[in-house]
Amino acid sequence: MSHNFKTIEWQDGDILLIDQRKLPLEETYVRCRNIAEVADAIRTMVVRGAPAIGVTAALGIAQAALASTAQDFASFHEELCGQCTTLFKTRPTAINLHWALECMKTASLENQSLPIQDLKDKLAATALEILTDDVAINRQIGAHGATLLDDGQKILTHCNAGALATAGHGTALGVIYSAAETGKKISVFADETRPFLQGARLTAWELAKNGIPVTLITDNMAAQFMAKQQIDCIIVGADRIAANGDVCNKIGTYNLAVLAGYHKIPFYVAAPTSTIDRDTPSGAQIPIEERPREEVTNFFRQAVAPENIEVRNPAFDVTPAELVTAIITEKGILRAPYHEAIERLF
Repeated sequence: MSHNFKTIEWQDGDILLIDQRKLPLEETYVRCRNIAEVADAIRTMVVRGAPAIGVTAALGIAQAALASTAQDFASFHEELCGQCTTLFKTRPTAINLHWALECMKTASLENQSLPIQDLKDKLAATALEILTDDVAINRQIGAHGATLLDDGQKILTHCNAGALATAGHGTALGVIYSAAETGKKISVFADETRPFLQGARLTAWELAKNGIPVTLITDNMAAQFMAKQQIDCIIVGADRIAANGDVCNKIGTYNLAVLAGYHKIPFYVAAPTSTIDRDTPSGAQIPIEERPREEVTNFFRQAVAPENIEVRNPAFDVTPAELVTAIITEKGILRAPYHEAIERLF
């Protein structure tokens, strides 16, 4: 499926990002010219989605490397590591950010014998490879996942794990796009995904733009549609998958997994292997980002709660592995016991 928008572009050393804060009302783009602007774009969710954040960070490091005035490798690499630290602090939960930054640091170390200008060019090439690889990986995820879907099925998804959350095609939505490409007639229920409304603003917009039938529902309607047997399966993305198969994803994902278990509906997770964190034993060790209170107390800049009310706003939750029917990766479909399946995968 050919998407008629681009989430991330590299334009002569600048990074062009579709501004996801303004969708679906405005389709505008933000141009990042330096590492500070890249960090701000990630922190403020101009760009979001674990794979897209990783790709953007890699391009940001390439951009910073090209602008460096360091004359020797030691100074150059120290500067690069500092910039990696700056970007890593922007969003602590999604492991793809850490993975992409480590790829860039490794590329720097492995090519330290090159002249500085050649090293800069090598890092730019590495970042662009991460970008193009992401699209190819998503298409492989889509191809594997499409085999799990039948013609005519109705699928529920949460948050946005589509082309907007990646360099292109998507993970959870990539499965849906790939199934549609094979001729299967698939329709989607999209949770609105409070408080940031990634489902209402992004998933509904993206699916409609790509010709996939989509019905928007509020987060607290999902159980009703499951009870009425109007949902055949659930597909979500992931921001980090622990070594035991616990899945960290957008807040509200855990609710859906519990409901799916009760209603005996398959609950699938689609994610690249870069989202799997074998150094984290279980979901209990995954840091959960807390977002600003205003995301909860305001609705499109309109206050909807008492001014001084206490607020909690965790951006993610953890779904225990035993509630996950299968994890769809570019290397194949994993099933329980996930600890063993993940070890075999790597």
